Amino acid sequence: MNNILLFLFLGISSVAMSSPPRDYYEIKVYRVESHAQEEKVEAFLKLAFLPAVHRAGIAKVGVFKPIQRDTALFGKRIYVLLVYSSIGRYLELNDVLQKDNQFQTAGRDFLKPPFDSPPYLRMESILLRAFERSPSLHAPVLSGPLNERIYELRSYESPTEALFFNKLKMFNQGDEIGLFDRLGFNAVFYGEVLAGSRMPNLMYMTCFSTMASRDDHWKTFAGDPQWKQLSSMSEYQHNVSKAEIILLHPTDYSDL
Repeated sequence: MNNILLFLFLGISSVAMSSPPRDYYEIKVYRVESHAQEEKVEAFLKLAFLPAVHRAGIAKVGVFKPIQRDTALFGKRIYVLLVYSSIGRYLELNDVLQKDNQFQTAGRDFLKPPFDSPPYLRMESILLRAFERSPSLHAPVLSGPLNERIYELRSYESPTEALFFNKLKMFNQGDEIGLFDRLGFNAVFYGEVLAGSRMPNLMYMTCFSTMASRDDHWKTFAGDPQWKQLSSMSEYQHNVSKAEIILLHPTDYSDL
């Protein structure tokens, strides 16, 4: 009997170990209401936060700002994308930054401003886990001017948790990820939201060299036979109740 239990344990363990570890992502969203606040946030990120995070062992940090038309829709925002190799790395970062004297000095004006002169209106943090079929972040390799690049951040909300898991299945087992790969969408990440204000939802980010390239890719996607077949399958109906699409430019100091 003990041998049978040992066999089962080893079998389950080998399956778990064969699955690649998945990254965890954090999206910080700074909402600002003035140009002065925007400048303070960007100075903090460029001169204090990114160097400190790099020292902490996180090599790639994305910093993005909405394109002009999206600023009108969503207000002034600055998006920061962090990638962690484990949930433990996510949990320990704040402690590491608290002990980083160089960070505390460089970021003093942002970290300890007067109470009546905050550097931002609000800050939101969204925690995600990478999809099973896309377990790690992919830094895009694109040609052309940096200021013309378009990063597209999408959030798909589901009406229930069951339908949320159904949408995850559509991406993974249904091979929606494979469709994006085949059509060259330059996906940076796919993540299921573990903690955020719009749950249940998933988020993903794609990247294009220009806005025209982005529009052409989505036109091709809409007419692709694989997408038409996948989206018409009865098992994948009604799993998205709201889609939010935010188009972003990378800052000149972004790692992505």
